Amino acid sequence: MRLLVCNANTTVAITKLCADAARAAASPGTEIMEATPRFGPAVIATRAENAIAAHGVLDTLADHAGRVDAVVLAVSYDTALEAARAAMPCPVVGMTEAAAMTACLLGGRFGLVTFSAPALYRELLAAYGLAGRLSGIAMIGATATDALDDPDAVDAKVADAAARLAAEGADAVLLAGAAMAGMDRRITTTVPLICGLAAGTRMAEMLVRAGYRKPQAGSYAAPSGRASTGLSGPLAALLRGKGA
Repeated sequence: MRLLVCNANTTVAITKLCADAARAAASPGTEIMEATPRFGPAVIATRAENAIAAHGVLDTLADHAGRVDAVVLAVSYDTALEAARAAMPCPVVGMTEAAAMTACLLGGRFGLVTFSAPALYRELLAAYGLAGRLSGIAMIGATATDALDDPDAVDAKVADAAARLAAEGADAVLLAGAAMAGMDRRITTTVPLICGLAAGTRMAEMLVRAGYRKPQAGSYAAPSGRASTGLSGPLAALLRGKGA
């Protein structure tokens, strides 16, 4: 089985961090590939950057259409998830959706730790129908770059935030940030700490093994015959229905 871990920002170090977390979670025999967009924001923290990054994700995925068994999006905003599910011929899993669904199987309500943009996470979880399961969001005084440069210091801040969320009633805590990938293996908390890359990898493996067919009708059916201008060759082909 070949799983693609696709970053949505252009920071290669974050891609590698996410791919390592996926490899740690993957079953024997699963090959983890990794991809970083050719263009886009270095780190996503705003609505504008998220919109730009969506194009980068689809452009990157088009290069791998038909060559992988599933995709895990290594971006905590689940950037371009719906479009990628429609366009790609294989299952596509968003890391935050996977983490949230996992949390729902472990307890009643979950908290979320993030670097920035809590409003975007509230909107994302509401879109998944999970707003009522969210107990709270804790922002930490650090950035994704800090997590790469000084992981021990950021780990301590995440641990403190998770402890606060647990004390406020969270039964599990999501790590909402691609740069937090793998922290679940280093931090001990009183409630489950859920890494979206680990959860997403395991869910992607399950979907591949289950052999579910891609929708052939409706809004998640593959695009076909769509004209475009200025896109990369693989992405334009994907819109024409010739990408896999």
